[in-house]
Amino acid sequence: MPLINGAAMTRRDLMRRVGRLEQVAGVRLVSLGDGVERGVRVLEFRTGTGFSFDVLVDRSMDVGRCELRGQSLAWLSPTGVVGPWYSEPMGLGWFRSWGGGMVVTCGLDHTLLGGVDDASQFHQLVRPTEEYGLHGRIGFIPARLTGYGERWEGDECVLYAEGVVRQAAVFGEAIELRRRIEARMGESRFTIHDEVTNVGFDPTTHMYLYHVNVGWPVVDEASAYLIPAPDGVPVAAYPTHDYRRLTPPNPAFAEECYEHSVVPERGGTVPVGIVNRRLGLGLYQVYRSDQFPFHTMWRMLGEGIYGVAMEPTTNRDAGRFDARERGELGYIAPQESRGYDLEIGALDGADAIEAFAQRVEAVTEPHPRQGSRSRA
Repeated sequence: MPLINGAAMTRRDLMRRVGRLEQVAGVRLVSLGDGVERGVRVLEFRTGTGFSFDVLVDRSMDVGRCELRGQSLAWLSPTGVVGPWYSEPMGLGWFRSWGGGMVVTCGLDHTLLGGVDDASQFHQLVRPTEEYGLHGRIGFIPARLTGYGERWEGDECVLYAEGVVRQAAVFGEAIELRRRIEARMGESRFTIHDEVTNVGFDPTTHMYLYHVNVGWPVVDEASAYLIPAPDGVPVAAYPTHDYRRLTPPNPAFAEECYEHSVVPERGGTVPVGIVNRRLGLGLYQVYRSDQFPFHTMWRMLGEGIYGVAMEPTTNRDAGRFDARERGELGYIAPQESRGYDLEIGALDGADAIEAFAQRVEAVTEPHPRQGSRSRA
C-alpha cells in the first residue's frame, strides 16, 4: 500500500476521499508554449510524496525538471528546453540545445566527442563516411508516444509512459529506442527501461550513455559524491584532488571528468549518489554494471553553469576513436536488441542519506584504478 501523507492507504481508502486520482498523483500531457520551448510535449508526473518530474516527449522522452516538495534535484542549463526543430546536432552544437534536466540520453550509434568516421558497412559509395556530433543524435528526436497514464495493481498505483524513438537515415543506420518510464504513487523515485534495436539490415555502431544531471541545492558547498570506487583516482590533468567533495561556484571554472572503475553490489547493481548532508537532500541512481561497464563523473562548478553529472556508459570517456583503436567500439547486428535499466530517486532526510552512504560503502573495496579525461 502506498504511503500518502504519512499513512498507508488502500485504493478504496484513497478514492473515498478524492473525486479524481490527480488530486493526489498522476500523469498529465501538456505542451510548452513560448520561445524555443514552444510546441514541446511534456508528461508531468506527480507521485503524491511531493516528488515530481517532467518527461520530454519531443526530446527522446528524456527527463527534464525533477523536484521534491518544490526543491530542484536536477541541473537546468541556460538554454532551456530547446525544441528539436532548433537543435544543432553536429560538431559541438549539442551545447546550444542541451537544456540539462535529470536524464539526457546520449547515443544511439555514438556518444562523447565526434568527428568523421568510416560508414562502409552500409555499402554505399555515395556515403562512405558519417559525421558524428557530440553525444549523438538521439536526444534531439521526438518520440512516438504509445501510452501513458495510471494503472492500479491491487492497492498499488503505477504511473507510466511509453514511447518509441527512431533514429534512421537513407544509406545509414535504422535504430529504434523503446522506452518505458515508471513511478509508483507514494514513492520518490522512477525507473527507466530501454530497448535499443537495430531494425535495419546492416550492422551499426552502438554507444550509449545516461547523462544524469544534478544541480543546486543538492550540489552545493561540502556536498559529496558517493560512488563504490576506490579513492585516489589520478587527477593529474586537473587542480582538484578531493574531487568527490563539492565547492561553491568558482569563477572561470573549467569542466572536469573522472572515469571510475566501480565495484558492483552482489547481483551486479551499482549505487551512485550526490548528497547535501547540511540540507538533508540527495539524489541517487542505480544501474547495472553488465549493461554499463564504465562510469564518468562530470563536474562543472562554475558560475551560472553549476552542476554535476553521474554518467553510466558503455564506453570509456576517451570517445569513439579511442574505442575503435582499443577494439571496444561495439556494433548491433541486424534485428539485435540491447536492454538498459536505470533507477533514479530522491534521498529525503539524514536517515535516507546515511542509509544510502552505507550501501555504497558496503561494496567498496580495493580495485584497479582508472584515469581521468576532460569532456562534457
